[in-house]
Amino acid sequence: MSESLLLAEQQARGEMVRLGASFFQRGYATGSAGNLSMLLADGNLLATPTGSCLGELQGDRLSKVTPEGEWLSGDKPSKEIAFHRALYLNNPDCRAVVHLHSHYLTALSCLQGLDTDNCIRPFTPYVVMRVGDVPVVPYYKPGDGRLAEDLAALAPRYRAFLLANHGPVVVGKSLQEAADNTEELEETARLIFTLGDRPIRYLSDAEVAELRSR
Repeated sequence: MSESLLLAEQQARGEMVRLGASFFQRGYATGSAGNLSMLLADGNLLATPTGSCLGELQGDRLSKVTPEGEWLSGDKPSKEIAFHRALYLNNPDCRAVVHLHSHYLTALSCLQGLDTDNCIRPFTPYVVMRVGDVPVVPYYKPGDGRLAEDLAALAPRYRAFLLANHGPVVVGKSLQEAADNTEELEETARLIFTLGDRPIRYLSDAEVAELRSR
């Protein structure tokens, strides 16, 4: 591997450790829940290992796998790397994936009657501008192959997903972008529960269209 690729990978490992610690320290991740991945300059994927705590990641122990799922180095990757791979393989703009069990989005994922085409009806501009619609993926047990199949089908059209009874999955053109968009979604879910059954002024179709044209 060239010196430039080695340097880029070293920087990527440091960024994943930093963002994982930030998520954990601020309560977005608990225990060993959640996983992160990113596309490296050499075309392989860097991911958090199975059973790892996002607050205690070690750069040299992060998992490195091929896009086809071959484990190259580091600790064993999470079993959920399969759905991460599905997103990369079906969305050329996807360069990173964040999957958390964050409090408010996971609570939202447990509600009945969500609009499966878009579980967050726009009432602030930010989700619209950052991620657009957020479809709901049916419940499957963690690691079930159908999770990857469903995400593969949705990947070309969406940048964020809510796994029923599980939590959010968000993609980005960088790990920082995916992290920022995940936090925006979590804040929006918190607002949903804060507002409760109070009347909400939702954005009109024209207002949403204006945001999407930016």
